[in-house]
Parts: sequence; C-alpha cells; structure tokens
Amino acid sequence: MALRPNPTLRQRRLGAELRRMRERAGFGGSHLARLLGVTPALVTQMENGKSSVSVERLRAIAAACTCENESLIDALADIVEERETGWWEEFSPGLTTDLLDVAAIEGHARRISTYSITFLPGLLQTPAYATSVFARAIPPLPRTDVELRMAFRLQRQEIIRTSATPYTAFIHEAALRMQFSGPEVLAEQLGTLTEDSESSGISVRVVPFDIESLPGPSENFVYTEGPVTELDTVQIDISFGCPLFDAPSDLANYREILTRMASVALTEERSRDFIRSIKKEIESKHG
Repeated sequence: MALRPNPTLRQRRLGAELRRMRERAGFGGSHLARLLGVTPALVTQMENGKSSVSVERLRAIAAACTCENESLIDALADIVEERETGWWEEFSPGLTTDLLDVAAIEGHARRISTYSITFLPGLLQTPAYATSVFARAIPPLPRTDVELRMAFRLQRQEIIRTSATPYTAFIHEAALRMQFSGPEVLAEQLGTLTEDSESSGISVRVVPFDIESLPGPSENFVYTEGPVTELDTVQIDISFGCPLFDAPSDLANYREILTRMASVALTEERSRDFIRSIKKEIESKHG
C-alpha cells in the first residue's frame, strides 16, 4: 500500500498516540514489530501517520502494549473509521498547513477554551478587526491572501456561533484595549464581543490588569477538548506559526492554567460590564 505523502492532523495524532502507547509499555519499535509480525519500518510509518491503520491492527497494538484504556482505544478507533474530509480542506493549498490544522482541531473539539492577551480571539473577531490584524503581517500579505484568510476565519466562527461547540474565552484587559485600525474598529469589536457573550454556548470572561499575578503565559493559546482527555490539544499563537502540543505533561499544565484563570477572571456579567465601560471610554475619548 502506498504511503501517504501528507498525512492529515488526525492521522498524525493517531500515530502519535500509538507511539505513546508503545513507549508506555517500554517497547522499542523493533520489539513491537516482532509482537505484531510486521516490519519495524511499518511500525515507524504507522506512528508518523504515513501508513493506514485498521481498527483490528489498532486493537492488536493496544493488546500487545497491554493498554487497558478502553475509552482511548474507542476514540482512536473512531479516528481510524473517519471517511469524511473537513470543510477546511477546501482551503488547501491556498493556506498553510498550520492554519488548516487549527480549523481541524476546532472542528473535532468537544469544547474550546482560549486565552488572549495581545488581540481578541479569532473566533470572536469582526471582519474589520480581523482584516486589520491580517494587514499587520510581516511580510505583508497580498490582498487576495487577506481575503482568503478572512473567508476562512468566518467559516471557523460558525462552530461557536451555531452553538455546536461550547466555547469559553478568557481575555486579558490588554487585548481589549489594543488598537489595530483605530478606535472605531475597536469600539465596534467590543460591542460585538458583548453581544456574542450573551449567546448560548459562548462564555467571555475578562482578566483585568489589577489581579495580583497573571496565572498563565504571555502568549495567546487555544485548548481544545477531545472525546477523552488524552486527545486534548493545545495550540499557541506565535509570530510565525501556530504550533500544537499534545504531550500529557503539556496538557496537564495548560489545564491547570485554565483552572487558575477561572479563579481570577471576572464573572460573565461583570466581564460584560467591564467591556462596555472600555467601549464607552474609547467612544468618549475619540468621538
């Protein structure tokens, strides 16, 4: 069977979980290959997502590695049996793989939580605000690329605007005050943000400047929950990419960050009042 030249995010994640299963058992690739009656090369190809894995082979690997986590095995079997491609594939090859991967983890998430400190979360950005963020890319994006990214972002937003996936946004006060295209764009964005915060399935909570200490990192991040905790994913926004993290230790650290964030953030009602006060301040200063 021909190898996949470009395995999808889900295929890569399946392979990563198979590798973790093997490593927890203390096996090398060659040892697992002998137990399965396959070549070490095939084990490597399955673990990097380039070779397909049947449900039967998945369960054989789990049995060989004495993995008794049936919930995880069943969730991985669901990945194996997936046949439909996501809507985000329509934007390939116009967008980079990391952007498509962001949509993929959101599309398969059972719940999404975000933390934003530099700009408002993409899932809640207005077209004008998002366009101004894209316009600041280095090197500058061609107009056609900005339009493509804008269409892609609006499509991504459907997952929370239709209440398909519960969404919690922790937003630092710095992000609420940061301007990209002037006060009018920001005021409109803040108004839309308060409206969105009243929608079913969307929770917006502000982390104000005056808390004692910041219970999280200095970069924006997204935490997506899978059908089981082991299949959660963290995506971090950096200047030149959207790296993903799924190691158990990383997931545990970010779950703790979200727990601490929830303990210091304003309630939903107080957050709406806080956002309205900033909007009013901007309008009075620049009106």
